Amino acid sequence: MNITVVGTGYVGLVTGTCLAESGANVTCVDIDVQKVEKMKAGIVPIYEPHLDVLFERNIKQGRLAFTTNLEEAIVDSTIIFLALPTPPGEDGSADLSYILGVAKDLGDLITDYKVIIDKSTVPVGTAEKVATALNNALDQRFSKESNERPAFDVVSNPEFLREGFAVDDFMKPDRIVIGSSSDRANEILDKMYAPFVRQGNPVIFMDEKSAELTKYAANSFLATKISFMNEIANLCELVGANVDDVRKGIGTDTRIGNRFLFPGIGYGGSCFPKDVQALAKSSTEVNYDFKILSAVMDVNQTQKTVIVPKIKDFYSGDVSEKKFAVWGLAFKPDTDDIREASSLYIIEELIEAGAEIIAYDPEAMENVKNLLGDKIDYAENEYDALNDADALLIFTEWQIFRNPNFEKISSMLKEKVIFDGRNLYDLDQMNELGFHYNSIGRKEITQ
Repeated sequence: MNITVVGTGYVGLVTGTCLAESGANVTCVDIDVQKVEKMKAGIVPIYEPHLDVLFERNIKQGRLAFTTNLEEAIVDSTIIFLALPTPPGEDGSADLSYILGVAKDLGDLITDYKVIIDKSTVPVGTAEKVATALNNALDQRFSKESNERPAFDVVSNPEFLREGFAVDDFMKPDRIVIGSSSDRANEILDKMYAPFVRQGNPVIFMDEKSAELTKYAANSFLATKISFMNEIANLCELVGANVDDVRKGIGTDTRIGNRFLFPGIGYGGSCFPKDVQALAKSSTEVNYDFKILSAVMDVNQTQKTVIVPKIKDFYSGDVSEKKFAVWGLAFKPDTDDIREASSLYIIEELIEAGAEIIAYDPEAMENVKNLLGDKIDYAENEYDALNDADALLIFTEWQIFRNPNFEKISSMLKEKVIFDGRNLYDLDQMNELGFHYNSIGRKEITQ
C-alpha cells in the first residue's frame, strides 16, 4: 500500500511513521527544504516519546521517505493525507488556506483515483470545500464528461493523538472515525487501518460532517471538564475544601470518569484552545450561541495566570527584584510544545512586575529561547535554576519534578517557598518539611 502524507508536524509525522511501521510505503511531503533534509538524514524534528525508534527503523527499511515534491510523492499513492496547519484567525475561525491550497495543487496533478483524507482538525463542511477546490482545478484540465478526468473521494478522518502519547494513540487507538459517503473509500481505509484494530477497537463510519464535528466535540468536552474542575478548585480554596478529595469523590462515578479532572493552571497546546475557539466560531456562523464554550474559554484564560495573585500576595504586592526559579515551560509533560502554554502567560506578568526568571524544562527551552530570548535566564538542570532564587514555581508536571531532593531545594532557595501550579506534592509532606507551599484548590501550607 502506497501512502502520501502532506505536512510533517505532530500529526503528519506520527501518522506517516506509524503507517510505515504497519508495512505501508509512506512518502511525507513538506515545503520546508531544511526540515526535509534533516528528516532524510534521520533527524526527528519534534520531540515525541518513542517516535525516534520507529522513525529510524522505517527509514532504514525503505518504507518511510521525505520530499518537497508533491507531484513526485503522489504518483504511486492511492491514499493522500492532508495533515496541514489550521491556525486560528483573529475571530477564532480555523484558517483553511493551507488545506485548500494543497487541494487545488492536487487537482492540478492527479491522474488516477485518489482517496484524499482530511487528517487536520477542520470545521464542519471542510470536506465539501476540499472537494470543490479539487473539482475547480480539474475543470481547468478536463471537461466533466472526459473519460480521462480522474475520480477522487474526500474523507474526514480526524486524529485523536495526545502529545506525549501520540505514537501509542496511533498504534493502539481507542477508536478510528471515518467520515465518508463512498463505499470505495471506506473499503480502502478499512484495509489500511486493519493492523491497528486487531484487538477489536471500533472503526466508526459516518458522514463527513459528523466526523468533522466529532473531533471538535471531543476536544471541547475534555476542555470543559478541565475548566469545570478548575472552577471547583477555585471554590475549594474559598470554602476550605480539598480539591483532591472532591476529584476522587466525583471521579469514581462511572458516568463522570477520573480523567481530565486534575486542576491546575489551565489547558494549552495546539488542540484544545484552537478547537474550542473554532467550534464556538462555527456555532456563531449558524446563529447558535454555544454558551458553555464561551464560559470554558473565559475560565481557562483566567486560570492561566491564577497563580500570579498568590505570588504577589505573598510578597505584599511587590515582586520587583525577586528571582523565581521555574520548573516546566511546555504546556504539558513529554512534549516540547509551548503553544498557549500557561507558563508563558505567567512569566510575562511576572517580568512586567519587575521579577527575574530562571527556568528549566527538559525539552521546551529551545522553543522558549526562540520566543523570549534573553528576557529570562535558562538553567542546565532543575537544581541549577534554584540557586539563590526567592521561590520555586512549578508550571509543568514533568516526571522528574515529582520526587525531587527536597533537602537540596531547601539549601539552594533563599526561602523555602513553592508555588505549585500542578499540585505535585503532598500537603502533609510539605508541612513536615517546613515549606511554605501554595497549590491549586488546596489549603495553603504556611510556616
